[in-house]
Amino acid sequence: MLATRIRQWKSVALTTAAVLVGLTVPALTATPAAATTTAYDSTYYKNAIGKTGTSLKSSLHTIISANVTKLSYSALWDALKVTDQDPNNSSNVILLYSGISRSKTLNGGDSGDWNREHVWAISHGDLTTSTGPGTDLHHIRPEDVAVNGKRGNLDFDEGGSTFTNSGGSKVDSDSFEPRDAVKGDVARMILYMAVRYEGDDGFANLEPDDKVNNGSNPYIGKLSILKQWNDEDPPDSFEENRNNVIYTTYQHNRNPFIDHPEWVDSIW
Repeated sequence: MLATRIRQWKSVALTTAAVLVGLTVPALTATPAAATTTAYDSTYYKNAIGKTGTSLKSSLHTIISANVTKLSYSALWDALKVTDQDPNNSSNVILLYSGISRSKTLNGGDSGDWNREHVWAISHGDLTTSTGPGTDLHHIRPEDVAVNGKRGNLDFDEGGSTFTNSGGSKVDSDSFEPRDAVKGDVARMILYMAVRYEGDDGFANLEPDDKVNNGSNPYIGKLSILKQWNDEDPPDSFEENRNNVIYTTYQHNRNPFIDHPEWVDSIW
């Protein structure tokens, strides 16, 4: 991306200058997500517009939790064939971490199949696959069975090694790094879950934190990395279309961080 390349040029220039004069220059950070406006601001988000911090988070929780249609775990199969359809091949879905386009008919649990990946791992807070957060379409995506297994329930961070069908995603002993093209998508899905599920509906209060190895606790990290990914990889047309389809056809709620990625920095 151009913004990333510019930051790299600036970093090189500053580092070179620092060497010449014997100074230390702090690392540059990602440019915060730009403020946006949407057609939903005067309707769906009207009670959140103008708020910040905890007040914004509370308002968004109320908005995205109201009048939601909840899907069963089995219903996710057919829904994913629509939400994640390959724009260039209507017979296929796009797999999240690997980026592979695979036939919709190859859904299941065998080698070469795609299955239902929980981006917020179900063991983080014991979500289970009963109707609720464990079947929330906003964070469930198609993925190759083996790649899904590689991610397991790892927290998100940078580093590691690529693997078969990784698409550029990486894994190490305690974390998983998605391919660059979906890093922002992953961040916005995780942070949606943290706002949607606040412990007031019989399920765990989900929150991001800034560490890995969260185990069965209802946390996923690392927050600082997720915020960075949100800034570096803004929503694209695939992610925006997915949000619209979930809203209009399935759950009838939206991921607010796809519509307003700048709200991530406002809340966290």
